[in-house]
Amino acid sequence: MPSKFHTCLLTVAAVVLLGLAAPGHLGGQTGLFKPDPHLYSETANASTDISIAVAQARREHKRILLDFGGNWCGDCQVLDIYYHQSPNAELLAKHFILVHVNIGHMDQNLNIAKKYNVPVTRGVPALAVLDSQGKLLYSEHDKEFEHTSASAITDFLNRWKA
Repeated sequence: MPSKFHTCLLTVAAVVLLGLAAPGHLGGQTGLFKPDPHLYSETANASTDISIAVAQARREHKRILLDFGGNWCGDCQVLDIYYHQSPNAELLAKHFILVHVNIGHMDQNLNIAKKYNVPVTRGVPALAVLDSQGKLLYSEHDKEFEHTSASAITDFLNRWKA
């Protein structure tokens, strides 16, 4: 059974390799992956961000995708790469309002995760989908996106698009 160190090392290796394969997300620096240290804002008010997303989703007839994670999370960074790849980028833009919810080091916005039945203590990234009125349609329960693929994200977005 691999240790936590080995699991972490494998995740970092996967992030680097995926970054090499995803030059379109790398700010024009082909072959060089740099994790976004501010992907999950440490100063944002997640409740306010969600309220704003619901108002926008109502106007635009979209769904809200809540992405719970932390800047330290390699799988969260990989998921963000997948969001920016085609066809996922187009699906997100057309059908969803994406809200990144920072869980810190499992010590922030846990009340919001609980409100949407997202068990972040089992691991992140963890996702929830809301309708345009803010009603919960889906919440992750089995760490479905911890080690995911771009095609699995495409299938997920297609299943839950507005």
